[in-house]
Amino acid sequence: MRTLTFAMNLSVDGYVTAPGGDLGWSVPSDELFQYWSDRVGATGTALYGRKLWDNMSAHWPTADQLPDATPADKEFARRWRDMPKVVFSSTDRPVDWNARLVTGDAVAEITRLKAEDGGPMDIGGATLAATAMRAGLIDEYVLVTAPVLVGGGTPFFTALDNWVDLTLVETRTFPDGVLLTRYETRR
Repeated sequence: MRTLTFAMNLSVDGYVTAPGGDLGWSVPSDELFQYWSDRVGATGTALYGRKLWDNMSAHWPTADQLPDATPADKEFARRWRDMPKVVFSSTDRPVDWNARLVTGDAVAEITRLKAEDGGPMDIGGATLAATAMRAGLIDEYVLVTAPVLVGGGTPFFTALDNWVDLTLVETRTFPDGVLLTRYETRR
């Protein structure tokens, strides 16, 4: 069975975006950017909600062709394009760049994907992750916490009907006071 990890940057007060979708507080250091690039390189399949897909697909497919693209940008763009992706959306707008669209039952499709052979899966987008979280499908949580309070926006965690017990399996610090904590779900 494949593992499913919910991994995103968040503020100390628990938001993945500030009000209005502002992400200006989450610009990564070079070391943190390399961490995310390495995650993309090791991910068997990425699951995206439509909003996150729209943000990522607006930049990364051609980011390596920009005049100011760094070697790290070029590596991330290549890895992102190569990584298999599944986009969950209620609209049927087409997707590209090694992605396929799912417009049906997200829980059923994620359950099916977890049962397949293959590498680990990452889930991104707070709304999609909330659906998987409420269904008990997430095996790991990676919180990359920036030392900022944004006061509102899109929360990392959703309201749950039951507690989810976690085991801390990794901590790591990055420049600028960013702290990574990784937890496994105890079943």
